[in-house]
Amino acid sequence: MNTIKPIYISAFALLTLVGCGASKQVSNTSGLVAISAPLNIKKNAALTENELQRWSHLDIVTDTIPGMSVDKAYAELLKGKKGIPVIVGIVDSGVDIEHEDLKAVLWINKREIAGNGIDDDKNGYIDDIYGWNFLGNSTKENLEYERIIKNKSLVDEKTYQAAKALNDKKVAEAAAAKARFEQMLTALNEGDAALVKYFGKPVYTIEEVNAIVSQEPQTQKSKAAMQQLLSYGLPIAELKIAVQKQLDDQVALINGDHLKTDYRKVVGDNPNDINDTKYGNNNVMGPDKNEILHGTHVAGIVAQTRANMLGGDGVANNVQILTVRAVPDGDEYDKDIALGIRYAVDNGAKVINGSFGKSFSPQKQWVYDAIKYAEKKDVLIVHAAGNDAKDIDYNDNFPNDSDDKVTEFADNLITIGALNFEYGNKVVARFSNIGKINVDVFAPGVKIYATTPNNSYQYLQGTSMAAPNVAGVAALIRSYYPKLTAKQVKYILMDSGVAISTDVIVGGKPNDTRSFTTLSKSGKIVNAYNALLMAEKMSK
Repeated sequence: MNTIKPIYISAFALLTLVGCGASKQVSNTSGLVAISAPLNIKKNAALTENELQRWSHLDIVTDTIPGMSVDKAYAELLKGKKGIPVIVGIVDSGVDIEHEDLKAVLWINKREIAGNGIDDDKNGYIDDIYGWNFLGNSTKENLEYERIIKNKSLVDEKTYQAAKALNDKKVAEAAAAKARFEQMLTALNEGDAALVKYFGKPVYTIEEVNAIVSQEPQTQKSKAAMQQLLSYGLPIAELKIAVQKQLDDQVALINGDHLKTDYRKVVGDNPNDINDTKYGNNNVMGPDKNEILHGTHVAGIVAQTRANMLGGDGVANNVQILTVRAVPDGDEYDKDIALGIRYAVDNGAKVINGSFGKSFSPQKQWVYDAIKYAEKKDVLIVHAAGNDAKDIDYNDNFPNDSDDKVTEFADNLITIGALNFEYGNKVVARFSNIGKINVDVFAPGVKIYATTPNNSYQYLQGTSMAAPNVAGVAALIRSYYPKLTAKQVKYILMDSGVAISTDVIVGGKPNDTRSFTTLSKSGKIVNAYNALLMAEKMSK
């Protein structure tokens, strides 16, 4: 998978990046200097709020933060230059198209007349002004292994047994989790009741709890319990709701309730028939804005309007966000992903972000065919590596571009691992999947600040956040150097990255340290500044 091809022999030689040692930087012919990783430099002071909100845009040398040097690229390489608009497809849970920081960067289908109920552009989707919603009014969905258990005919016997074994494991774990959440809920209710009585009021703060001096045994017990529970950072009322929900989920799992509901029925199609395409609607926000937090955040990372004094800044400054709603609360259907990719391609997307993934994929060939279709149309697909702290050279993570985890069938998909904001041995996010063959490169994915529904902004983390950071850099390249192919852009992102050769902690386990070079194909982290330097050289 993702084997590096010699598509531009001279370009790489001209912009070779040094793995360590800030003093060993290599100039290109224009006198600009490519960025390389500083040796043993660590930021001592905690990040300020402003630094944290835009750390993925900062520079590994100047700021000693493992960002992508986006700000440096704008200041030194893009100033005074004009790019062309690039459409970026966001295949996700939906996007808040009413958000103050996204309204200006939305793709609008000019071939459709809004609200007339007619398929003006004759693409099979009526009034698809901002994209298409393949989930209709559905929000929740089963996980793929659950769907396999419910419909054994989807897969072969080996895959079915693997799905069943996973379900059995989850049910067994749920029994232990149920007991834990019951204990937590009891402690929460009893502790809260005791402190309400102690303070003589229904609402109190963690500071007040910390200041309790009473030595009465029950008060001390309640104090200790509530200090621990309030450390989650939620108000007590919200914490009770969250714990109860977790408890209810475990009970439902034990009772097999997760196998009883047909969530897809509300959509109205046959998810196992790729030719059944007349389904969904044009409401790319879906029926509930609370369910599109993920997709809205992903879109903001790529494209939230730069320098408008609102929230954070997107990576790319000349993009249009095309929304494909295809990822529910649960596992996505292969059919929706395949048709969603094709929809984005057919409507002009040059970059598609896929911040989703799963361990089973019954109709993976449909998705593979869609990836190949995107390759023929010169579209780059940026995919999240997954958040299971696993090596996906040995564990399944779909979709991918290799059915055997070794031999790739397409050269337009790039898979992204996640970085932490701490440069040093903790630079790899504790949750990030790895893979010397099947992860291509790493990018910022911890505490990424971006748009969330209803004109809000939040920090979220995951390889889901690392992928759109890379999609944003890819969009920058395709905007300012439109003659470069998707394949070339992929390898620019990989080869121009900053190499790190030191040992890092993997999976958040201090006793598991490995060379960063072994965690991905490139052994590098994406750097916008270097990528644009290489793109400039290759475009001549």
